[in-house]
Amino acid sequence: MVGTDQLRRFSVTKSAVTANVRAGRWQRVTAGAYATFTGPLTTQARIAAALCRAGPGAIVSYRTAAELWGMLPTEPGPVHVTVRYGCSAVSHPPLMICHRSRAFQYIAVDADPPLTSRADTVLDLAVAEPTARRAMQLLTALVTGRKAAASRVRERLELRPPPRYRHALKQALDRIGTGVQSPLEELYAVDVESAHGIPGARRQEPFVVDGRTLVEDAVYDPIGVPLTVRLDGATHLLPEVAQRDRRRDNAAELADRARLVFGWSEVSGQPCLAASEVFGVLRRYGWQGPTQACPRCS
Repeated sequence: MVGTDQLRRFSVTKSAVTANVRAGRWQRVTAGAYATFTGPLTTQARIAAALCRAGPGAIVSYRTAAELWGMLPTEPGPVHVTVRYGCSAVSHPPLMICHRSRAFQYIAVDADPPLTSRADTVLDLAVAEPTARRAMQLLTALVTGRKAAASRVRERLELRPPPRYRHALKQALDRIGTGVQSPLEELYAVDVESAHGIPGARRQEPFVVDGRTLVEDAVYDPIGVPLTVRLDGATHLLPEVAQRDRRRDNAAELADRARLVFGWSEVSGQPCLAASEVFGVLRRYGWQGPTQACPRCS
């Protein structure tokens, strides 16, 4: 993949380019970018063409950078690039979508092709979401999925505050700091606990079962209630995990602890019902704190 500026530097004339294209040896991908081969463009070729079209200094960003980092699966669609603020480059769908950044000098990493850092890619993807809630969920999924370090994302959030969702993204990072380790745990913390006024649980609490130290997702011992809330994700379907959970249930029963278990469908589809069940156990053990109704409560 070559750009017109490169061709000019190597003394390739315009007529030579036209001749190669007409003869079918080359193909014009977009204005200013040519493929010196025939046939379908690979992902790498499309990225190179977009960088040629955007001009010197452009870097891969947003969804395309996330795919290169392995954060998201590769999908067909335009290549996302970022240029310095004030650059004259513009989007050219369906090949390229062009973004501008005032913090351009801080967001790139030295790679081939050049692209935004892991932390900056996570922030760009989150800010591109249509709502603050979706932005929080995406950031939580990427950070807890170990696609980027929470400390680095927080550092970038402070160094280059995004144009929107700054407070919401900081809240998401704060929850991760308290022990939230999956999108399901984030959903429970926001839509069940926070939305209904339930005191925040202590998360990732260690318990010794059969001589092994295991962790529970959420416990309410800090408010004097021996309640364990377990959040079952997809891994809980594995036989060895199911057996471990049965042993934890037995250990909790022997320790006279109350237990509630919720999966994704309960937390996402019926958070108010889940909250009422948590409140029921808290009240049974004498907790008299206030409750609140969320907008979804009937």
